[in-house]
Amino acid sequence: MWYVHVPWKDRGDMKTSFPIIGMHCASCARLIEKKLKKTPGVTDAMVNYGSEQASVDFDEKISDIKAIGKAVEDIGYKAITQQESEKTPEQIKEEAKKKELAGLKIKVVVSSILSVFIVLGSFPEWFGVSMSPYVLLLLTTPVQFWAAWGFYQATWSGLKNRAASMDTLIAIGTSAAFGYSLLNVLTQKPTLYFDTASVIIALILLGRFLEAKAKAHTSDAIKKLLHLQAKTARVIRDGKEVDVPIEEVKVGDTIRVRPGEKVPVDGKITDGSSNIDESMVTGESMPVDKKVGDPVIGATINKTGTFLFLATKVGSDTMLAQIVTMVAQAQSSRAPIARLADVISSYFVPIVLMLAAATFVIWYDFGSFSAAFTNMIAVLIIACPCALGLATPTAIMVGMGRGAEHGILVKDAEALEIAHKTKVAVFDKTGTLTRGEPKVTDTMFLSGEVFVKEAIAALEKLSEHPLSKAIVDHLGNLRDVPVENFSAIEGFGVKGIVNDLPVLIGNKKLMEKEGVTSSSKLDTNAQDWMNEGKTLAFVAINKKNVALIAIADTIKTEAKEMVDGLKRMGVAVWMITGDNEATARAIARQAGIENVMAGVLPQEKAEKIKELKNDKKSVVAFAGDGINDAPALAAADVGIAMGTGTDVAIESASVTLLNRDLGSIVTTIRLSRATLSIIKQNLFWAFAYNVILIPVAMGVLYPITGWLLNPALAAFAMAASSISVVGNSLRLKGVKI
Repeated sequence: MWYVHVPWKDRGDMKTSFPIIGMHCASCARLIEKKLKKTPGVTDAMVNYGSEQASVDFDEKISDIKAIGKAVEDIGYKAITQQESEKTPEQIKEEAKKKELAGLKIKVVVSSILSVFIVLGSFPEWFGVSMSPYVLLLLTTPVQFWAAWGFYQATWSGLKNRAASMDTLIAIGTSAAFGYSLLNVLTQKPTLYFDTASVIIALILLGRFLEAKAKAHTSDAIKKLLHLQAKTARVIRDGKEVDVPIEEVKVGDTIRVRPGEKVPVDGKITDGSSNIDESMVTGESMPVDKKVGDPVIGATINKTGTFLFLATKVGSDTMLAQIVTMVAQAQSSRAPIARLADVISSYFVPIVLMLAAATFVIWYDFGSFSAAFTNMIAVLIIACPCALGLATPTAIMVGMGRGAEHGILVKDAEALEIAHKTKVAVFDKTGTLTRGEPKVTDTMFLSGEVFVKEAIAALEKLSEHPLSKAIVDHLGNLRDVPVENFSAIEGFGVKGIVNDLPVLIGNKKLMEKEGVTSSSKLDTNAQDWMNEGKTLAFVAINKKNVALIAIADTIKTEAKEMVDGLKRMGVAVWMITGDNEATARAIARQAGIENVMAGVLPQEKAEKIKELKNDKKSVVAFAGDGINDAPALAAADVGIAMGTGTDVAIESASVTLLNRDLGSIVTTIRLSRATLSIIKQNLFWAFAYNVILIPVAMGVLYPITGWLLNPALAAFAMAASSISVVGNSLRLKGVKI
């Protein structure tokens, strides 16, 4: 869904995000933003021209969604704030954009054809085609007042709200050319500018058409995500399997999924097992094994088995819908680097109007009326705040989309902008650098290995300790042997009798307490494994040590490569954990991390992050996954949550790795660098275009070269500037990250 209403404070404050149709330039976005901020009950509003999306914070006790939508429509734009019939806001927007694009195409074709005839008739000495001034007036009128009607609507709307936009400049410039020509036709004077007005309008409309086509591709990531959703679900109702539209699936429904089908909604498997391809949502390339009790994600593809699952989240609550919402909101956010462009754009149109007036006065005093009039129109037409307005949001949209395609969910533009500045990266150990679940890493048996393994498995199956589960999983399927007098000794281990022999499994203290005869061979290995930070389980049968098992939370396979990648980028890597120094150092060595903070309590993590920020005076990123990591994620400049983490951690983070791949942290920094590079190129071009070409349009080169800029060429250059900025942003799609 493209719009979302989220309560975020106790007093009734809400946050809503929705698409807006009808914006033509950055000034339109500022006008809507200004209007929204003046709406009663609205505490903050932000309108993004690039994504054509608005984000509004408001007090629902004072205002509501309907009032906010009406405020937008009062100034001539359409806000999609409500779901009409069965169509989603995204579908409504797509239909409106297609209709708008089709109408714009007709206007481009008609105005272009008429402009060709007007140009031919305006220069009989060049083309040998003579037309009456009244015929030229007749041909120009539909171009001026039908094709260009949108410029007048936007200008009037702006004037009512004491604002001016690019449409104002176009309306004034072309109206001046048309009005002066009309006056000369009526007074039978020869000087006409019908060709100037019509060609300018045709070229600007063509530029807008091409820009709209290009901008449509900046939201491809959202469209791809939306198209992932299944259209129907096979629901079991009244004992029968029936296919129903996805919109009719309810929480609590039991759904069957067969091989090759998409999982329709989020849920939990109740019967059967399978391998599921989750790459389209998480970016993880390998299919994931699923069994009874495991969660499944809507829009993922069932590869092999048939299974039944219970629907737990439907509609806008599904993971896919939440991702779409978060990506849409992130694309609509404003990067700090865009603030300079916003400030300049707010003064741009008034300054251009003053420069145009100055141009007319100077040329009229020192030249001719014809030169003054033509140069004034050129100044009005060539000025382009759109390129400034598009420079940042189009790049942000494409960058966010690239991230989503790789399973990287960036929550806002600011996070994407500052990620490349990261100089210190801090990682939580458990669940982030490690798998978060104990695994048997080493074993040693002195004698009777088969019986010893059976005895170990028999006792550990009766224990509920996490380490017991790790041992049972490692030993696999063995012959069941009966256990008598089983007991779990808290903090020490377990004991029982197997085949009339007393069996002990536990730590060194348990062995000493029970008077077990130790083995020098086992003790030597025990010391080595302890130095590696592993937890040890000694096994004694009939008061003698016969086996030793080492258990550890194993490091993720990609951790070392990720750390090396960050170091190559000049990023200092730290690990933070509540574990003891020995265990922490052992894991850190495996990952290639030299800087370790061990024995840190959960509530102290955020303080440690703040200390690093103050000590290093640089941007600090923190990666974690647990509830206890939430304060640290919020305290860091860039908080990175693992997709397998808790909802609280994900909510606190500015970046979420849906693909669970630590290597994506390096990819995030690369993506940030690539996006910022494109934004800087866009801003440079947008500033340079206006700084160089506005003086040229004013005629500063005339004393040196004798050149004056034709208003038609000015219109072409203005259209080209916006298209080039959008095109440059789209290059991000091909950048290797």
